[in-house]
Parts: sequence; C-alpha cells; structure tokens
Amino acid sequence: MTVTPVKPPTSVKHEVKDLALAAEGKKRIEWAGREMPVLRQIRDRFATEKPFEGLRLVACCHVTTETANLAIALKAGGADAILIASNPLSTQDDVAASLVVDEGISVYAFKGEDTETYLRHVNIALDHKPNIIIDDGSDVTATLIKERQDQISEIIGTGIVRLQAMLNDGVLSFPAMNVNDADTKHFFDNRYGTGQSTLDGIIRATNILLAGKTIVVAGYGWCGRGVAMRAQGLGANVVVTEIAPVRAIEAVMDGFRVMPMAEAAPVGDIFITLTGNKHVIRGEHFDVMKDGAMVSNSGHFDLEIDLGALKGKATEVTTVSNFTEEYHLKNGKSVIVLGEGRLINLAAAEGHPSAVMDMSFANQAMACEYLVKNKGELEPGLYPIPTEVDKDIATLKLKAMGLSVDELTPEQVKYMNSWTEGT
Repeated sequence: MTVTPVKPPTSVKHEVKDLALAAEGKKRIEWAGREMPVLRQIRDRFATEKPFEGLRLVACCHVTTETANLAIALKAGGADAILIASNPLSTQDDVAASLVVDEGISVYAFKGEDTETYLRHVNIALDHKPNIIIDDGSDVTATLIKERQDQISEIIGTGIVRLQAMLNDGVLSFPAMNVNDADTKHFFDNRYGTGQSTLDGIIRATNILLAGKTIVVAGYGWCGRGVAMRAQGLGANVVVTEIAPVRAIEAVMDGFRVMPMAEAAPVGDIFITLTGNKHVIRGEHFDVMKDGAMVSNSGHFDLEIDLGALKGKATEVTTVSNFTEEYHLKNGKSVIVLGEGRLINLAAAEGHPSAVMDMSFANQAMACEYLVKNKGELEPGLYPIPTEVDKDIATLKLKAMGLSVDELTPEQVKYMNSWTEGT
C-alpha cells in the first residue's frame, strides 16, 4: 500500500473549510485546465512577461476549478492575489484548499458562508490595498466607493454588473472594463455555459424529467436564449417572459411562446429567472402557481425571486433534499425553491463547463493586462473589451481547436475600403 504524505499546514493567510481537501482539489483544477487552452497560452506568456509584477490584486468570483486556473494565471503574471467568494453556495471547498496549499494564493471562501462572513471577507480583501479588482457582482467595488475613498486613486478594475449604474451616478472614479459584453464572453459563456449548467443544476437538485414539462424562462438575453434552447432540446415546452419588445419578438421567432409572468405563472411547472433584476417572480405569481411548481434562479443574486413574499405566504418550510426546499402555502398548495434562490448552476452543480469559461477568464486576464498597460492614459469610466483583444482570444481558441479561418486577399481589402469599385 502506498501512503501519500499530507502537506504540512501552510503559512499563507486563508479562511477555507479544510486544507486536507487540497489533493482532491488539485486534481480537479488540473482536469478543468485541460479544457482551458486559451487561458493556458495566456498564462505561459504572463509567466515570461510578468505584467502584474509588484501589483496587488483582489478577485471576488465564484471559487471553482475554472476560477482557480484564472488565479494561477494571474499569479504567474506576478500578481500578489487574494481570492474571495462572490456567492455563498458556489465555493468548491477542495479547490479553495488547493489554491492555498499548492499555489500559495490567499483564499477567503467556504461553501455556505453567511452574509456577515462574506462582508468581512470583502473588507479583508480591501485591506490588501489592491491595485486591481476583478469583481463579479461589484460588491467589492461598491464597498470601496462607499467606505474606502482613500484607496481609489490606485485602483483599476473589471466587473460584470452594477458598474454601469455606478458610472451613471457619477461615482465610478477609476477606469474599469465591462468584461461581460465581450463577444467571446457573452456569446459563449452566457448562451452555451448558462444553458447547459442551469439545467444540470436543476436536474442534480431534483432528478426530474424535463421532457413534457412547461418551463418558464424569465428574460431572453443571452443567458435566457441558452436556457430556452437547451430546455427545448430536452423536450420541454418553453414559455418566455420579457420586458423588451425586440427580444420578445425574437423569442417568438425562435419557436417559443411569449407572455407576461402573470399569465405564465399558472401554467409553468419549472420557473427559471435570468434577468439580472429583482422580484421577477412575486407574491401574486406564487398565489396562482400549480401545486408543486419549482422556482429557480440563474441570472443574479437571490433577489430575482421574492423569497420574502413567499415566506410570508408559507405555513411551513421543509427541506426535501440538498438545495430543494418546499414552501407549504396557506392556500393548500406548495412551491418548491431550488438552491435557496441563488444561482442554481453553481449551488447544485459545478457552474459553466471549463471550455466556455476558458474564453470568459481569458477576457478577465487580458482586461487586467490592458488596464495595467494603459494606466494613466484612461480616464475614469467604463470601457468595453477592445475589439483586438476579443479577436486575439477568438484566434487563440481556434488555434487550440485545430481550426483556422480565411484571410482577406489584398484585392478584397482594397475593395472593402473603396467606394468607387462595384458601381
């Protein structure tokens, strides 16, 4: 029998569940890395060029195997990094342990942490006095702006939500990049990643058959498109709710029924919110739902479903299984909440497949590098991922897939830049 020695306790500052989980976490991080060839190529370049040498970085993200590969790439680039969780149910504890033990990265995250712990971790991260912030949800950035004004002059950052609202209110006083709108992010991560992982989470939490069910998809952005497409592929009858007329028309032409939530509530078997807004499913909707209707969220914080209103209507709440709670209502029916209303693909499953997160995190890494290289030249504000960066990432992905595309001939370039030819 071969006995593998356990690594001694690490001196790296951390707050994780159990360092003894590191060995399993390392295996899973490496497995995910096999599907992340773009980020691997970027990491190898970072290891040589060291674009983040001497810089402190804070990342508030879902602590998963894919995020681990991003953190490793950033450290390879010279960053002094701290990682905290952006969601209390998304942390993979073995991954967190491996990052501390095997990579020497400070991690403050464990699955099931409460709000008080999360906010404490946010402040620990800001005590690191970061020069770069990667912020999924923008809580670190919001705390910085509201409570740490003295630190802002040294900050650059990337994020996904709320940055535009900060810009509109005139409080975003440093350059930041909206990674979510990069083509190599939302076309793939949101559509294919969310589409697959959301249904994966629902199936793991419930083990139900989706074929023949009526699934109500709230929101027809890229995430909603992906979930609707995948649910239809599994045999579900898909209903879409929307507030945007153009997206509603698109959903109809993609073959889905479209109606307001008030009309969808009585017919749905499973509800999935993907809007990024609050209280998309409210008290009046719970009142008319079928007995045993299931509600879940894959779009935003646990605000999309009005759980406060649901609790007010319940006489009892029972735990059916992990990530599945049944609210027994005063009207005699019940509503089943999956994943506590948090992101079901991360609460009950493992989030997006590594292959799509490869491009998403390549965007994060390249955005950080772009901000560092252009520090001092960018005014405070919110910037898109530059087109050339998007194209570079797509080119790296094609290369990793063993594919190539055509290039314009000199004659074609001349034609495309001329207004006199062809007339």
